[in-house]
Amino acid sequence: MRTRLLPLLIVLMAGVLLALGFPLAGSLAAREQQRVVVDRIDDTARFAALAQFVTAGPSETTGAEGHKGDEGGEGDEGDERLDTLRAELKRYHDLYGIRAGVFYRDRHAPPMAEAPEGWRVPGTGEGDQAFDEALAGRRSHDPPQVWPWEQGRLTVASPVVRDGDVVAVVVTDSPTGQMRSRTLHGWLVIGAGECAAMLLAVGAAFRLTGWVLRPVRVLDSATHDIATGRMQSRVAAASGPPELRRLARSFNEMADNVEQVLEQQRAFVADASHQLRNPLSALLLRIELLALELPDGHEEIASVRAEGKRLASVLDDLLDLALAEHSAADLRLTDIAELAADRVDAWLPVAEREEVGLAYTGPAAITGWADPVALSSALDAVVDNALKFTPEGAHVEVSARVDGDTVAIVVADGGPGLTEDELARIGDRFWRSSRHQNVSGSGLGLSITRALLAAGGGAIDYAPNEPRGLRVTITLPRTGPGEDAKTVRT
Repeated sequence: MRTRLLPLLIVLMAGVLLALGFPLAGSLAAREQQRVVVDRIDDTARFAALAQFVTAGPSETTGAEGHKGDEGGEGDEGDERLDTLRAELKRYHDLYGIRAGVFYRDRHAPPMAEAPEGWRVPGTGEGDQAFDEALAGRRSHDPPQVWPWEQGRLTVASPVVRDGDVVAVVVTDSPTGQMRSRTLHGWLVIGAGECAAMLLAVGAAFRLTGWVLRPVRVLDSATHDIATGRMQSRVAAASGPPELRRLARSFNEMADNVEQVLEQQRAFVADASHQLRNPLSALLLRIELLALELPDGHEEIASVRAEGKRLASVLDDLLDLALAEHSAADLRLTDIAELAADRVDAWLPVAEREEVGLAYTGPAAITGWADPVALSSALDAVVDNALKFTPEGAHVEVSARVDGDTVAIVVADGGPGLTEDELARIGDRFWRSSRHQNVSGSGLGLSITRALLAAGGGAIDYAPNEPRGLRVTITLPRTGPGEDAKTVRT
């Protein structure tokens, strides 16, 4: 669930950061350019103030230096102001590298002053727009934005007003390298801040999803434990959102109720089996006394005896099943192969009586964790079941092998086997195949086996045997509680 929730949170937070970052980056670029524009407006205003008192016209500025002193004091004063303006523009260009000039209304006429010499205002584009705005009496206030990846220049113009009329225009044409560098540096700072914020957001998302999903993982683990028979598993309701803590408490209450109901069921089965034993024993005794007054070989009394013994066997199996489901396993490190070989030796007399072959094949020693008594009972039930359904002359083979971190005991018989539908039901309580109703048994033996194995962490599986028969596999863990599987050796 975390792999699905985390990307969603990260994408949402990345979207928020980008939504904040792009406007901030644009604002930074606009601020840097506005600062340059304001500075250039101040410069053009100063040059415009100097040019305001230059009286030379367009045709006079070109030869002004060659006519000094011809018109008396006013001409000398106008030439001096023009020289001052030209000197200021030249010094400004040399110092800052910014082209500047004072141009008459007719932009094609020679300029009043310019630096560098011979520079003319651009006839198209941004320079033309700034020039036209100044001719209209307005200063440049909002030139197009220059972005860091553009190699543009910044043109600012201010009008030169004399007696209420615009007589000339001051134009500055600035390089934008430093401005773009400052903008790019600011963007890098913003990007670093965005990356740091994203890392913090990812860390917060990990913590948040862990806090939210931890109770869910614990709940899933407890549910799995209960589903596999470990009814004592519970969920700690001390962390996570309030809704999940409330769910954990409800789950614990449900598990307590389920465990109580199962405990009552087991107790009822055990008590009922135990209590029925006495009346049944008394009934069987009365049947035996009654049989003494009947002639030998009476068929009805023999049938009653058989049914009574069968009922006693069923009650014993029910009691064994209740005890198997209730008692805890006494797990020990056991030699599984030796135990399987001993049980085969114990059943050899029965196999010889039934004229069925029985043998153990496999390693002489395989260690695993099991309850020796419970495993012996389980093997007895499986081998007994195999011998019942294996015809004369056929063979039952018991083998053991290591399968990863588990030990497998396989009992393969040569009986009639089971269909797929029957394999799905084998092991259910009181279930017996309709083809085997004439074979003695209560239908509880394999149920008891499954309960005994499950208490110790084992399992039992059924599959067809080739070419015919049934293959029963008992699986046991090779590691005990808290033991690392890598430390186990055969």
